[in-house]
Amino acid sequence: MKKRTIITIGRQFGSGGRLIGQALAKDLGVACYDKELLAEAAKESGLCGEVFEQADERTSSGLQYVFSVGFPNLGVYTPYPDVLSNERLFLLQSNAIRSIVDKGESCVLVGRCADYVLRDNPDLISFFIHNTPENRIKAIAERHRVGEGEAKEMMRKADKSRAAYYKYYTDKEWGGSSSYHFSIDVSLLGVDNTVELMKTIVQWSMGS
Repeated sequence: MKKRTIITIGRQFGSGGRLIGQALAKDLGVACYDKELLAEAAKESGLCGEVFEQADERTSSGLQYVFSVGFPNLGVYTPYPDVLSNERLFLLQSNAIRSIVDKGESCVLVGRCADYVLRDNPDLISFFIHNTPENRIKAIAERHRVGEGEAKEMMRKADKSRAAYYKYYTDKEWGGSSSYHFSIDVSLLGVDNTVELMKTIVQWSMGS
């Protein structure tokens, strides 16, 4: 790549988006941040990683449990104060994303509204990865070793949570074509060919 590029990947649960992000980063020779974003946010904020793990891509309604208990790592056993509201955690996570980008290197960022956080960055290319319900249910069942019915329910809940989270913080439609530069259905090409397509788009866009 001749220029730095910041690639963000939104994805449906079970779509293969995480694996695609990792494979794309490897092919391009750049770093990939997924759960690593949570670790970075925890490191910069001084909070324990468990807080960010529990709050990961959930709105305030999904955080009721998180904020009703304490973690010994924080020395807190009562409900969190306003400083640890879900908005505060999102801000800390967003700061971690910007900190990674400020290093000046190309990278791949998966989820966590990174496309919105970096919306004004001229080096940004945003993707959304989706797949058929059948393929996703199968992938979820295999990965989590659950039955089809449970996998389907996990998919439904994850979709609802991620859509609400994205809408809450961006006021845009999660998975909507207008919210991203490119939206790709993995079921048409498969994981490997989807990675190749994305790599071609990135290289073309950045002048390689």
